[in-house]
Amino acid sequence: MREKERESKGMKPPGSRTRVGKYEMGKTIGEGAFAKVKFAKNVQTGDSVAIKILDREHVLRHKMVEHIKREISTMKEIKHPNVVNLHEVMASKKQIYIVLEYVDGCELFDKIAKSGRLKEDEARRYFQQLINAVDYCHSRGVYHRDLKPENLLLDSYGVLKVSDFGLSAFSRQVREDGLLHTACGTPNYVAPEVLNDKGYDGSASDLWSCGVILFVLMAGYLPFDEANLMALYKKILKADFACPPWFSSGAKKLINRILDPNPLTRITIAGVLEDPWFKKGYKPPHFQEEDDVNLDDVDAAFNDSEENLLLEKKEKPVSMNAFELISRSQSFNLENLFEKQGLVKPETHFASKCPPNEIMSKIEEAAIPLGFNVHKKNYRMKLKGDKTGRKGHLSVATEVFEVAPSLHMVELRKIGGDTSTKASHLDYKI
Repeated sequence: MREKERESKGMKPPGSRTRVGKYEMGKTIGEGAFAKVKFAKNVQTGDSVAIKILDREHVLRHKMVEHIKREISTMKEIKHPNVVNLHEVMASKKQIYIVLEYVDGCELFDKIAKSGRLKEDEARRYFQQLINAVDYCHSRGVYHRDLKPENLLLDSYGVLKVSDFGLSAFSRQVREDGLLHTACGTPNYVAPEVLNDKGYDGSASDLWSCGVILFVLMAGYLPFDEANLMALYKKILKADFACPPWFSSGAKKLINRILDPNPLTRITIAGVLEDPWFKKGYKPPHFQEEDDVNLDDVDAAFNDSEENLLLEKKEKPVSMNAFELISRSQSFNLENLFEKQGLVKPETHFASKCPPNEIMSKIEEAAIPLGFNVHKKNYRMKLKGDKTGRKGHLSVATEVFEVAPSLHMVELRKIGGDTSTKASHLDYKI
């Protein structure tokens, strides 16, 4: 590998390389609530991969084994050109390594954020690939449950790849009533029946999210978007939205059939595949299916036997700010809090199963060392920066809502100032 290429991927010079099995590790290319993702090279083949790294002790301590095994097993079951491929799973005494296909493009979210709304033909092409992937997943009894542009990757050829099955569910999780019962997903993309907390069909709710994505691709903004979370939910429950005038009549008709608040009358994926607007220029995917998927490496990565464990090589610890520390706590996912804003508004939401008082305390503990003054009242909090930027002091409003008895939604939004304060030096934006 040429030195410039090595540097661009964050690969270390000879003598200081980190190896995990047959993979040479490079720079960190992503971080989530419980894991980080690194670029890596297979030293035997030269192929690029992405390796998702989980802390083994953290997984065991928080009793996440079944959840993580489900995520890994899900991705091994799915072999489709529009889904990120999982190659293998390895483990050391301290970490679990999930070796994934490396997608060398960008998030669909970034494309929209950079270019604005897409032309109808381009939006349709991405939507067709999304439906192909989701339809295949459903045929294998797998529901994604968190479909949004941030979880859709584009490779260098413009091929769409669905990623992040952290919230996915196998059909065996469906109860006797034939429905799923876990409320999850991102508020702006979640189906109304999920919010009702009465059980829902995973296929219908995934399709609703696909409809929201199609709207965003063509409009450049969200169909359901309110500063107040309860107002947002009311709009979603009523499917209170309007298509902009530049949508073609065919696109409007299909979107209205997908964003039907009644899942029983909502169009199905089979119906979408027969829709005239959808079928324009449609190319069905051609690929070789794998009937017998070996999950032995998944089981081996989580058992107590040391027979197949890799030798672990320590890396220099990465420093993190207080918000990153919170993001690694169970039930707290702040990865999008200061990294990306919504398409048109500076705010974010996340869900937590922690009690409201604990949520508020953790946010306060994180904010004070960063120079924020904290003002609390009931389950509302205002954070105000101690330095002045071009537009005054940076101010953030926080509020906790009860979605269900054991589930709370936290809303954070910028209400004043800018990031030319102390906060900007921590490499996040509101």
